[in-house]
Amino acid sequence: MAKKVQKKQQQGYFKFIKWFWILFGSGVLVVIFIFLLASWGAFGEMPTFERLENPETNLATEFLSSDGETLGKLYLDDNRTWVDYDTLPQNLIDALVATEDARYYNHSGIDARGFARALAYLGTKGGASTISQQLSRQLFVGVRSRNLMEAVTQKIKEWVIATRLERNYTKEEIIAMYLNIYDFGYAADGIRSASRIYFGKEPYELRTEESAVLVGMLKNSSLYNPIRREELVLNRRNTVLGQMAKYDYITEEEKDSLQALKMNINFNPESHREGLATYFRMYLQRWLNGWVKDNPKPDGEKWNIYLDGLKVYTTVDSRMQRNAEEAVQEHMKNLQAEFFHQNTPQRNPTAPFLDLSKGAIDTIMERAMKASPRWRQLKNEGMSEKDIEATFHKKAEMTVFDWNSDSYEKDTVMTPMDSIRYYKTFLRTAMMSMEPQTGHVKAWVGGIDYKHFQYDQVYQGARQAGSTFKPFVYAAAIDQLRYSPCYTLPDNQYSIEPGKHGNMEAWTPKNSDGKYSGEYMTLKNALANSVNTITAQLIDRVGPGAVVSIAKSMGLNNGIPEVPSIALGTHDFNVYEMVGAYGTFANQGVYVKPVMVTRIEDKNGTVLYEYTPETKDVLSKDVAYAMVNLMEGVTQYGSGGRLRHTFAKEQSVYKDIITGYPYELNNPIAGKTGTTQNQSDGWFMGMVPNLVTGVWVGGEERSIHFASLTYGQGASMALPIWALYMKKNYANEEIGVSKDAFEAPEEMSINIDCSKETQEEEQNLDTEDDLEDIDF
Repeated sequence: MAKKVQKKQQQGYFKFIKWFWILFGSGVLVVIFIFLLASWGAFGEMPTFERLENPETNLATEFLSSDGETLGKLYLDDNRTWVDYDTLPQNLIDALVATEDARYYNHSGIDARGFARALAYLGTKGGASTISQQLSRQLFVGVRSRNLMEAVTQKIKEWVIATRLERNYTKEEIIAMYLNIYDFGYAADGIRSASRIYFGKEPYELRTEESAVLVGMLKNSSLYNPIRREELVLNRRNTVLGQMAKYDYITEEEKDSLQALKMNINFNPESHREGLATYFRMYLQRWLNGWVKDNPKPDGEKWNIYLDGLKVYTTVDSRMQRNAEEAVQEHMKNLQAEFFHQNTPQRNPTAPFLDLSKGAIDTIMERAMKASPRWRQLKNEGMSEKDIEATFHKKAEMTVFDWNSDSYEKDTVMTPMDSIRYYKTFLRTAMMSMEPQTGHVKAWVGGIDYKHFQYDQVYQGARQAGSTFKPFVYAAAIDQLRYSPCYTLPDNQYSIEPGKHGNMEAWTPKNSDGKYSGEYMTLKNALANSVNTITAQLIDRVGPGAVVSIAKSMGLNNGIPEVPSIALGTHDFNVYEMVGAYGTFANQGVYVKPVMVTRIEDKNGTVLYEYTPETKDVLSKDVAYAMVNLMEGVTQYGSGGRLRHTFAKEQSVYKDIITGYPYELNNPIAGKTGTTQNQSDGWFMGMVPNLVTGVWVGGEERSIHFASLTYGQGASMALPIWALYMKKNYANEEIGVSKDAFEAPEEMSINIDCSKETQEEEQNLDTEDDLEDIDF
């Protein structure tokens, strides 16, 4: 009897073992079959081998400064810049593995133990997704479906793709791909953008507690948002730190001290309208659009500047760019305050316009209304012009620019028409700085705030140059007639008769103050004080054609008319052109076309473009040096003298608005101020041996200007920006802006020694010609 029972027990045991292996084998076969079905596409399209080898990731174009900083990026949806594994900090990798996949280095894409745990506890003690699975979902599967059957098939696809990823990539490559792919919110696509946006630093600079914040966000970046849910993210960060201690990546003591720290989020949103060098970046976008048309990929397709991950190496120095933007903000905020003060309704009922009739103002406002984005949008929607215009007179909530707000913005209620007039009250500016020997542009500020004033005054804006054009007249006279800075001419009212030099009528310019000393003045003194009568005599002697020829050779190519009035800067130029032209003087007579981009690489580092300098010999070294000597007089005792002079505060009419005045710059500086009729435009062009900088300030309309020269001249409007910028540059010796004297030619054939005896000798050489030219 006992034997029968024992036999039955053995048979039952073997039967159990038999069925166990049958079921187990069937399960394995089912799993294999499911994997095969998934790989055959039964549950939806699977990525091909080629796609696994080259997963599609949109990479932003990155603009890099000459000192290695990221100026900004171009992207449509994905603000992503790839970071290699070896540049990731170890604390970030440790935090990721400890939190998301503790057995990451011991599985091949699927964590069996994690899956069994998740199945047994229905996910309450953690999920089973490995880093490889999470990457497969990010790359190929997408957001988890709420439909149970679809979610199951998605999970199966994740498993299959995860195992394939493990076969095609190393563990390190998978980690790098995952961190580069993940969307951290606020346009922080990938770990590099996330570290820059949330902490203002590169990934390799992340501290352990900062890495823990970003790893914590991987669970759900929308939920764990450090800007909106600080406490929730702080708790999540501490959980990550706890996991790191649990798996011995940090000690318990380190965990406790790190968990006690605040998060210290340093939020730096990256957008096309914010950040460093916004106007410059938008210029580069237009430049790139032109470049890709003429430089296709090897297969003939066009490069996509938003998706292909191009690296654009620029000439701009991020430190100098920051100094330039700060100088503009500091001065323009104070200058604007004075402009507002002078244009209250009581002082100027037609503000911001000056000396305009109501009809002329209505014309300007109507033109601005019809050129606005609002008008274009409503027009495209099919609304009639009458109905569109009606909307411009209805009040609405809006956010407008405001110098006195922390973010330079304020919320208000006004009509769109009132907002147009409000924005016209703001003075505009442009500034560009260039290394004359190479043509490398080091700083570019196209306006006061790109978000609200998107017209780039550096390149798009052209305004009358005023007296900043006079050096080209002087250069022609020195080059063609061999005059020296010490040559003298009389300060008498001078007239060029009708029919001469293309004049239809007599041209008789006045000095700005309406006075004429009648005394002989050196060219150096005349340029320093912008004496119009001397400039008129020079262009009469050398002829407008010679002046235009030299100006064109120096990059001023926009159709300058060959008439005498150009001598006083009646023609329009932009800051970009003027800086390039002045660079010729500082570069010993050689014009170098301004350069903004030195190299372009694709995402793999292949060089696609390298610039070739464009140069032209325009002036001899001695003529160029004579011109520099002339313009040094401007800053020594002329209209640019406030760069050096120290006035007592009670003696200075500029103390209320000119930030940082007096400037007390004692190094050699050559320059020229410029002021156009009615103070519509203020210019300053300043040079030291290795840096040429141009600044323009004025209203959007020529009828928007200061009422007098006190604040409306170039020395008050533009020169302070140059001075503040240079002082900031000099404060950082690593930038290397020169304080040395300009290099003189070894053999100088033009006299620059303006002692009394030399002046008399030069005057006597041409006495008869002088007498003939004087208009008595």
